[in-house]
Amino acid sequence: MATATTYQPRLKSQYLGEIRPQLKSEFGLKNLHQVPRLEKIVVGVGLGRGKDDKNLFATATNTLTKVTGQAPQVTTARISVASFKLRAGQKIGLKTTLRGDRMYEFLDRLVNLVMPRLRDFRGASRQSFDPAGNYSLGLRDQSVFPELTFEETNPAHGLQVTIVIENNSPDQARALLEAFGFKFTKPPKDQGK
Repeated sequence: MATATTYQPRLKSQYLGEIRPQLKSEFGLKNLHQVPRLEKIVVGVGLGRGKDDKNLFATATNTLTKVTGQAPQVTTARISVASFKLRAGQKIGLKTTLRGDRMYEFLDRLVNLVMPRLRDFRGASRQSFDPAGNYSLGLRDQSVFPELTFEETNPAHGLQVTIVIENNSPDQARALLEAFGFKFTKPPKDQGK
């Protein structure tokens, strides 16, 4: 009788086997639970400029469904803003929250397939960490994802990717993302030298 093997994403097994022990020793942490780890990845599309355009809304829904592998959740405006012609309860965007294996699979595709396909890409910004160590990345165009055909990328829209990391500092979060293969811009040279 053959035993069924359980599938584990490549980055997850790499994290558990190599990255986590390396970060534990690098930062001098006493417990494995102190090591930074991915909590979730939120992929969103803001449709404020095309809130009345049904075609843009359908394209964004298709994009998020194909790119993340799950149906997106509609986000609505909380308050009315007259200068933006926005009413409370109006649909203004879509978002998908990835956890577990889907989160690792998406990060693997983002780092190894999507980021190298970006035009004039020299590395992700080092300034996009918040004080808690979470990282936000904006993509101008959805056509860099290999899951989408040319017809599915019209009209073009951007994506926001927020990587939520459970950690103690932005430095530990940056070390975790670099271990996963994230390429960051070079740090600025000292002005005094």
